[in-house]
Amino acid sequence: MSAPHDVAAHSTHPINTTTTANPPLKADATAAHPPPQKPDPTLQSNDHGASQGGLTTPHPSAAAELARLKSTLKSSMRQFPDFPEPGILFEDIFPIFANPELHEGLLRGLELAVQKEFGAFGKPDVVVGLDARGFLFGPSLALRLGASFVPVRKRGKLPGPCETAEYIKEYGSDFFQMQADAIKEGQKVLVVDDIIATGGSAAAAGSLVKKLGGHVMGYLFLDEVDFLKGRDKLDAPVYTLLA
Repeated sequence: MSAPHDVAAHSTHPINTTTTANPPLKADATAAHPPPQKPDPTLQSNDHGASQGGLTTPHPSAAAELARLKSTLKSSMRQFPDFPEPGILFEDIFPIFANPELHEGLLRGLELAVQKEFGAFGKPDVVVGLDARGFLFGPSLALRLGASFVPVRKRGKLPGPCETAEYIKEYGSDFFQMQADAIKEGQKVLVVDDIIATGGSAAAAGSLVKKLGGHVMGYLFLDEVDFLKGRDKLDAPVYTLLA
């Protein structure tokens, strides 16, 4: 996984308060003397936004912004070979969260990715985050999208009535749970986690959403272990931000 950032510079221009000795003559406006309601094309200050009476400078296209953020985020990640066991190259996402600008860039990149990849389905009503790294960015992303956040946790960690789904791990199986009233009938749900490997845990989360009457509009991850083909187990569109 990786991370992004950038800061906009802002400059100000002094205002000329000198008064003329004689009142100006009424005349037609020219390029050198535009009428008061029109900006003077010779002044850069007209481009500095509403705070100085001008129009906001256009932002780069969403596609270009997303590409830049992805590149910055990916370059910020650290790699640890043979962790947690020999033959595995571990991608460390925590440098992103250690840097506020990278963290903000990650959330912006995820927001743009949701708009680009899942926009045809409309805005999600709920973001579901998987235990445990889906909790790192799921709540913040939900807030940006105007959606609620619902956690999926290991069995026995949530109070009250819960729905349960089993999924297969490398050695044996495990269980995910979601509170029985967490998803309302017909709500559109985006499932998020840090990485997709075998796809078993994400598929279990999707099955819980459907048990509660929700509609899985897509799955969003930061990284992916391609050769395990985990996305083949998922029954909705899948997008990986940093793979």
